[in-house]
Amino acid sequence: MKAIILMSGGIDSTVTLALALDKGYDCLALSFDYGQRHLIELTSARAICKHYDVPHHTIKIDPSAFGMSSLVEKDSPMPKERSLKEISEGGIPNTYVPARNTIFLSFALGQAEIFNADEIHFGMNAHDISAYPDCRPEYINAFQSLIDVATKQSLEKSPPKIVTPLTKMTKGDIITTGYRLAAPIELTHSCYNPTKNDLQCGVCDACALRKEGFATAQSS
Repeated sequence: MKAIILMSGGIDSTVTLALALDKGYDCLALSFDYGQRHLIELTSARAICKHYDVPHHTIKIDPSAFGMSSLVEKDSPMPKERSLKEISEGGIPNTYVPARNTIFLSFALGQAEIFNADEIHFGMNAHDISAYPDCRPEYINAFQSLIDVATKQSLEKSPPKIVTPLTKMTKGDIITTGYRLAAPIELTHSCYNPTKNDLQCGVCDACALRKEGFATAQSS
């Protein structure tokens, strides 16, 4: 079985890759350079793929394709120092990048046909589903319907299936799974707003969720 892994440099995509490899998949990792503030995630993605000896492709997208998001607009204020309650109940955050996952999955679909992949693995977690419209099961199901009719591979063989193995997991669950699989979590980078030295800021939503995840994993 072959799988395309949508690969950021964070814990979620790293554990998604580790799970696929643990099941014996032949994997190709796919990352995107879209002018994100946390471009350092691509350095982590390359290091993680090198650790696993998994081929890694990075696709560059013109940053002007994205806007209205603090992840790409440096003048847009990044949510900081929010409590976990504020993060979970605050609605769609301005770290949402309009149509980003649709574009990412479209590229992944093309790569799946080239790679003759059976599946596309996407590491959104339980929090992502509640916070981002393009992580919800309804969205994934709708995109799967498109995949089923969209390519030569779909019509002549069988369409690749989107697999989201982390959707019922909290960050703590994901980290615990990563420990079990000996995933290189130390190579990951989750921060949305890294310092000038590419260190994690410790106060953005991604850092807060990462910190809570480690605390939960260690106490379980």
